[in-house]
Amino acid sequence: IKGIVGVAPQEDNLDPDFTVFQNLTVYARYFDIPKEKARTRADELLKFMQLEEKHDVVMTALSGGMKRRLIMARALMNDPQILILDEPTPGLDPQERHLRWTKIRNLKKQGVTVILTTHYMDEAAQLCDRIIIMDQGKIIEKGEPVQLVKDHVGEEVLEVLNSEESMACLKQYFPDARIDIVEDKIQVFANKPRGILTKILEEASFRGALIRDSNLEDVFLKLAGRSLKD
Repeated sequence: IKGIVGVAPQEDNLDPDFTVFQNLTVYARYFDIPKEKARTRADELLKFMQLEEKHDVVMTALSGGMKRRLIMARALMNDPQILILDEPTPGLDPQERHLRWTKIRNLKKQGVTVILTTHYMDEAAQLCDRIIIMDQGKIIEKGEPVQLVKDHVGEEVLEVLNSEESMACLKQYFPDARIDIVEDKIQVFANKPRGILTKILEEASFRGALIRDSNLEDVFLKLAGRSLKD
């Protein structure tokens, strides 16, 4: 099993006494990879993760994003069939985050099975073919991203600024819909075509109204609730 699985943990567990290149080649010894093959593989992965210019750099000279890339490169040293990524993009800037997404997509195209955990629903929607939603350690739903959205919240969400008048009016228009209050907005999950929602907005003249596409975050909040949990 060890030989076909690569694991990139969330925490930084790189060896601070080694250079970028050494962190990869020393790790290769756990898999009995021959020295020259390990060096070649390390060079390939540094190029793949856009770290080739950091070849001989020590850990203290790397940014947080670069360290995350190096951890992922290390997980690929044994050329795994299955790659496990634990929260691959927390705290990364948008450029670094999208670079990571690109690399994960490339690995999938190469036939690598990627299993990732994430709290970012947009990340799950972008990268995953199938999703398991968990709450308090229990599986509460699973399936394909698009189908989960369609099944649980419909294709679109109506949002208006929160007020007593708007709430009363919305309950009249959507007596059977799920209606949530999120900060200063009212969200209506009516599961109706956009044309009908647009017509209602024109008739009622709600303040700050918009119609947006539903997403996995809507699904998660519906299934797991909005209250914070330990």
